[in-house]
Amino acid sequence: MPAGTIGAITPGTNTSFGPLKHVKAGLLDVSYAEVGPADGPVVILLHGWPYDIHSYTDVAPALAQKGYRVLIPYARGYGDTRFLSAKTVRNGQPAALASDLIDFMDALHIKQAVLGGYDWGARTADIVAALWPERVKALVAVSGYLIGSQEAGKAPLPPAAELQWWYQFYFATERGRLGYEKNTHDFAKLIWKLASPKWDFDDATYDRSAAALQNPDHVPVSIFNYRWRLGLIKGEAKYDALEKKLAAFPSIGVPTITLEGDANGAPHPPAEAYAKRFTGKYEYRLISGGVGHNLPQEAPQAFAQAVIDADHL
Repeated sequence: MPAGTIGAITPGTNTSFGPLKHVKAGLLDVSYAEVGPADGPVVILLHGWPYDIHSYTDVAPALAQKGYRVLIPYARGYGDTRFLSAKTVRNGQPAALASDLIDFMDALHIKQAVLGGYDWGARTADIVAALWPERVKALVAVSGYLIGSQEAGKAPLPPAAELQWWYQFYFATERGRLGYEKNTHDFAKLIWKLASPKWDFDDATYDRSAAALQNPDHVPVSIFNYRWRLGLIKGEAKYDALEKKLAAFPSIGVPTITLEGDANGAPHPPAEAYAKRFTGKYEYRLISGGVGHNLPQEAPQAFAQAVIDADHL
């Protein structure tokens, strides 16, 4: 089994994955990167909103060098991932994204994997670890336990916390949908800056990821997600059973390391608020140095090390 210490990584050392692969999985034709030996233990890395697989261009090769087979899929609404049918609802609810991951694993005949993610990707990883624990060998989740429900979303937050969700309220309006559709590139760049106020990314770094947001389904999937959270739209009935389980805030028993950047400007829960949700082997790490929301891209060494360590908890 791979083990050991990840050496120093200068963020931005690697900027691409080379040619991507495709697999038909469930409702999607999934575009994904694959790095490392085909017979290695599998790690699946999941990106957030409004980011893309380039969050892992430094993490993936570091893990591959340790013998892991690393898969980095584009979520529905990103990059070259496409819905197989024009009739499929462009649904962004959390249970749908988690189901996509199970379908992806099934399509590639992957029984079990180490999951890593941040933002939407961490939520998807959390859900799969909670509801399909037999599929998850270990978990690395930035900002910890992100499972929620429409019912929980009804409760107002303190004013300062509500302010951080300004874009969710914007997306609740038709003006917000049109605004995101018209200004996707600049809107997402603003989110990057607010979420990682000390990360001095250049235009080339941003533009590599922003290209993935040109997916024709990106805006509908994004708007659906945030409107669903506020209870403004119903999810699809086929996900009701999963959402009912998630509304009970199921515990996560797989070996887990949660990470937080010391300069995360995005809304996130305090570590002490979710520690008890993790009932198996568990560790929390605060990553210092001005690290923001896009932790794997800003601190790839810390993220890659957490993957290896979680796998050996």
